[in-house]
Amino acid sequence: MSERTGQKSKSPRSSGGPGHPGGGMGMRPPGEKPKDFKGTLRRLIHYLQPHRYRLLGVLVAAILSTVFSIISPKVMAEGTDILSQGAIAILQGIQGAGIDFPALMKVLYLLLGLYLFSAAFMYIQQYLMAGVAQRVVYDMREQISAKVGRLPLKYFDSRTHGETLSRATNDVDNISNTLQQSLAQFITSVVTIVGVIIMMLTISPWMTLITILTLPLSVIVVMLVASRSQKHFAGQQKSLGELNGHVEEMYTGHKVVKAFGREEQSVEQFEKVNEELYESGWKAQFISGIIMPLMSFVGNLGYVLICVVGGIFVTRGAISIGDILAFTQYSRQFTQPINQIANISNIIQSTIASAERVFELLDEEEEVAESNQPVQLQQPKGAVAFQGVNFGYKPDELLIKNMNIDVKPGQTVAIVGPTGAGKTTLINLLMRFYEIQDGRITIDGVDIRDMERGKLRSLFGMVLQDTWLFNGTIRDNIAYGREGASEAEIVKAADAAHADHFIRTLPDGYDTVLNEEASNISQGQKQLLTIARAILANPSILILDEATSSVDTRTEIFIQKAMNDLMKDRTSFVIAHRLSTIRGADLILVMDHGNVIEQGNHEELMAQQGFYADLYNSQFAEQQPQAI
Repeated sequence: MSERTGQKSKSPRSSGGPGHPGGGMGMRPPGEKPKDFKGTLRRLIHYLQPHRYRLLGVLVAAILSTVFSIISPKVMAEGTDILSQGAIAILQGIQGAGIDFPALMKVLYLLLGLYLFSAAFMYIQQYLMAGVAQRVVYDMREQISAKVGRLPLKYFDSRTHGETLSRATNDVDNISNTLQQSLAQFITSVVTIVGVIIMMLTISPWMTLITILTLPLSVIVVMLVASRSQKHFAGQQKSLGELNGHVEEMYTGHKVVKAFGREEQSVEQFEKVNEELYESGWKAQFISGIIMPLMSFVGNLGYVLICVVGGIFVTRGAISIGDILAFTQYSRQFTQPINQIANISNIIQSTIASAERVFELLDEEEEVAESNQPVQLQQPKGAVAFQGVNFGYKPDELLIKNMNIDVKPGQTVAIVGPTGAGKTTLINLLMRFYEIQDGRITIDGVDIRDMERGKLRSLFGMVLQDTWLFNGTIRDNIAYGREGASEAEIVKAADAAHADHFIRTLPDGYDTVLNEEASNISQGQKQLLTIARAILANPSILILDEATSSVDTRTEIFIQKAMNDLMKDRTSFVIAHRLSTIRGADLILVMDHGNVIEQGNHEELMAQQGFYADLYNSQFAEQQPQAI
């Protein structure tokens, strides 16, 4: 397959935000909350529904692991009582008094068993949860990949690549981390709180009441801090996305930046966005980080009260020493999951923001649906017609009005006109990258809207002034033109494009690996490879956009001959800037402000003494040697 879209592939790698899992770019201004928190949360939960049985297994494993862990302090209290009672009896000089070591060993064995079972079920819980989390993000990535393939060209024209990549990578990773770590931790924390309260009630309802009274204070602390940190997390995500987009643009266009001496402005822009990211980032992390010290302070207040009241109860003989030690451990176990839930609440805010951005991408308007009964051309001839076509990038602002063109099979059609006249737009409409408002475009009499887009675009071969080569061998880049091409066909295509000679002069020949920017070969050599790719594709209709502009004059002569052989008996659309190269075209379309204002062959248009004649004569005059 030859170059289909005319868009350069850019693949910068984005990274997560500093000090925060994931990253991503928000489309909202800093400080704005998610538009629909509950709706986004429900939609995210919907992804978990197919895995409800595994999640049930996670819940059961979490309950069992937590129960075994919670019982341990109570059992340990029995061991403590055995030791304390024996020690007190010995100190009191009671005859035959001593520590009941057999009973103590039973307690120790029971504790060991409880810890082992708790660890085993925790392992099961983590194993199941990891599977669920990775499957959910796998499905999400599959949907994103499929969605990107269905998005119209106007989506990519209106957004930076860094923004889309940030949503597809950083935001999805953020969701993955939350599902795998925070969700399991949340389940464990809730089960722990419930279990600990039950165990504390069996020891002392009064001390349990003291512990629970600290809970509202903890909740207030969490709500106050989370509400203030949420807006900074949103600002952090937005600034991170802007920074990703800026770095991606500066990296891919670094030669242009240097050529125009814009390094200083680029650095200033980077520092400005980086400063915004720093401000949002440190505020988000600092404010959310306050939660843990505040929660520890609240927990310590409760711990002091428990020790005082517990000491009074012990002196009165209401509870044993072992019970008070067990209760203090339970009080610690009680505050720890609350701290975890408080921390998770911040993570959930960030995760919902990430999920909302992912869902915004998934909800973007797609290309018009394919026909229910698509038509496939068995033996395409290449007859192309525009009939009453109206088009505008905005529905109320038409760029092309009532365009009518009739191209016969095998004709060479040159499209000329000043910059911005609509030459590329016409090609985009022909390949159905954009949908027309009115009229119809047909190939061999079949409306292109009745054809599958993939089948339609497979009819075309494109050679663009802007080359696109991917990271791989030269052989693979040429073979991209047609799946299953043999080695002989690849070499034949390269030879026809006059690329075989320079390829064989490279150290590894056809096995030479091109890097991401293909900077290890010249611009002219890149062009030769894309021409070889088009020759190998052997398409029904050719689209050439000043395909020889990057090669020297001598090579251009050979390439032009190869292209003429390729264009023979094929319908070809040639976007021309140098009018001298298209004098032999069967039909010349002269465009200005989106409309075809003149059409005919070179002689007919020159005879009209109109726009084309003025354009041609001005170019011819510029090429004349100037008198000294």
